[in-house]
Amino acid sequence: MKILVCISKTPDTTAKIAFADNNTKFAEAGVQWIINPYDEWYALVRAIELKEADAGSSIHLVTVGGADAEPIIRKALALGGDEAIRINADPADPYQVASQIADIAKAGGYDLVLTGKETIDYNNGSVGGMLAELLDMPYVALATSLQIAGTTATVKREIEGGEETLEASLPLVVSCQKGMAEARIPNMRGIMAARTKPLKVVEPAATEALTQVAAFGLPPAKAGVKLVSPDNVEELVRMLHEEARVI
Repeated sequence: MKILVCISKTPDTTAKIAFADNNTKFAEAGVQWIINPYDEWYALVRAIELKEADAGSSIHLVTVGGADAEPIIRKALALGGDEAIRINADPADPYQVASQIADIAKAGGYDLVLTGKETIDYNNGSVGGMLAELLDMPYVALATSLQIAGTTATVKREIEGGEETLEASLPLVVSCQKGMAEARIPNMRGIMAARTKPLKVVEPAATEALTQVAAFGLPPAKAGVKLVSPDNVEELVRMLHEEARVI
């Protein structure tokens, strides 16, 4: 089985967020970059588990980004990917990213394409669905479990008030979330091996983004806390009626 795992570069969750160019771009200076956690902890690790259960499987990684994304893809190789592809383009919007990956996936003849449910910077969660449409493959979103038996995939996902179990034939696109797998840490052997694993750089296809950022904005600063004396119940009731806001 050939598995393609989509990898994104995102800011570390502890990064201080700021914007540049009249609030139209993310300020990257001094930011620590990581593999998008949903891609790493769930999509990639589940792919590794599937390969461990079927030694004949192979895991390819793909990312859309410049040369500064290569340390990220190398870490993914250290975790257990067999080879990687970097599409040499700045990710502009979900459609552009999905289109670039779709070209690679079509040429590679993959049985299974895995993505994280979303990236932690933009939280769009739309690349997986667009990718499935462009590849004309079935799509299961927000999966918490994935089992493969022959050419049939059994996928579970949480729904309101319960759990849904689906079956689909390969090839298939699945977006993964918490519950799919347990996070792993690359070991020294994997880190050393990643240095020599193939990392192919390809030029992007002629695809235009369909959206553009008008402006970013930080959430408003938290307001100060108002303290009310336990003896002043009337004031507390007044504040709850007149000043409290439901978010």
